[in-house]
Amino acid sequence: MPRPPLPEIDELPRLLEEGQPHLQARTLCEVQAGDQCFPVQVFTLGTADPQAPAVGFFGGVHGLERIGAEVVMAYLTSLIQRLRWDRLLHQQLEGLRMVFMPLVNPGGLWLGTRANPQGIDLMRNAPVDATEPVPWLIGGQRISPAMPWYRGREGHAMAPEAQALTQVVQQELLGRPFSLALDCHSGFGSLDRIWFPYAHTRRPLEHLAQVHALHRVFAQTHAHHRYVFEPQSLQYLAHGDLWDHLYLQSLHAPERMFLPLTLEMGSWLWVRKNPRQLFSRHGIFNPLIEHRRQRVLRRHVALLDFMARAACSHLNWLPSAQHLPAEHAAALAHWQIQTR
Repeated sequence: MPRPPLPEIDELPRLLEEGQPHLQARTLCEVQAGDQCFPVQVFTLGTADPQAPAVGFFGGVHGLERIGAEVVMAYLTSLIQRLRWDRLLHQQLEGLRMVFMPLVNPGGLWLGTRANPQGIDLMRNAPVDATEPVPWLIGGQRISPAMPWYRGREGHAMAPEAQALTQVVQQELLGRPFSLALDCHSGFGSLDRIWFPYAHTRRPLEHLAQVHALHRVFAQTHAHHRYVFEPQSLQYLAHGDLWDHLYLQSLHAPERMFLPLTLEMGSWLWVRKNPRQLFSRHGIFNPLIEHRRQRVLRRHVALLDFMARAACSHLNWLPSAQHLPAEHAAALAHWQIQTR
């Protein structure tokens, strides 16, 4: 029996058509899932000026976490509709590059798996090894692709989907004076969390002061937000994190700044409100009741819009060289990060 169509996959051609002439798309690679072949695509809006700031939004890295792809697509849909009438958005795009990869792992989405069709967990697939002990299995394993959190074979190239994401970040974000990335996931805890590197070590990242400044301006702008903003290492460490890999690459050009963030939507709250979701593999990671899904999309689209504005206006909130030491000290105290 043929599988039912997936709206996330079917929606992308329509978005591209509606976004003309402002929205551009290109196919990075194609992946096979059973008898189906899917393109891995990137969509871009805004200026092509390489000196302009940029923001990237990523979803669907884990095929089971459909809500992450839906959040990115909901925000892209909103932008496409606003381009028809919003003069301020057009002005913003004159000084900002916007990059979207709503479906990094379409094969996993089609198959209903966390991993890609080869059983590789894309967020454990980068060539980065944790410098401290990681939790068994969840921190990444090379035993078998039949088990979750499989990293892939040691010494082999990254999976095509991971290479595609890496290529987009290298070409669209890392070469700019300032860039932000937000990768949308679900399934961790009952709170919505915004994580930043590192995942492979508990030491503070080099731009801790700047991340703290971003957190501060977000809290000032959205005084009643419900996000927990924290380093991922406060929860657990892992091998092969793609964002650690890309952030470490960005440090080779210290005159530039790349701040990667991960949205972890707390799916346990959806399960608690609707315990029947425990009996569905998708229900553990996604809101199955429609009004709850719509509420999730409304809430997080506002976060994505803030990130775009923050990237565009980064010079207005980044701490100056004079204030960096104080901001760094405040960040260490706020997140209780040990420097040794």
